[in-house]
Amino acid sequence: MAEPKEPNAEALAAFIARKGEIDRLLTELQAHSHEHHYLAPEDVHWGHVGELDDWLACLRRVAKQAGVLAQDA
Repeated sequence: MAEPKEPNAEALAAFIARKGEIDRLLTELQAHSHEHHYLAPEDVHWGHVGELDDWLACLRRVAKQAGVLAQDA
């Protein structure tokens, strides 16, 4: 029986660092969204809607790559 491989310490450290960065960014994005993107309701215009459409497209692409959103969604 083959011996189990030792994890690559450098790859594991890089993976953990990147996961931490993803978690930090998700937390910051959630806070930003919770504050309505720091916009007063009377200041919202169609440019803001377009910006959110761009962000949503990026987030959907990432969600699909992560397997948390169906590819046909």
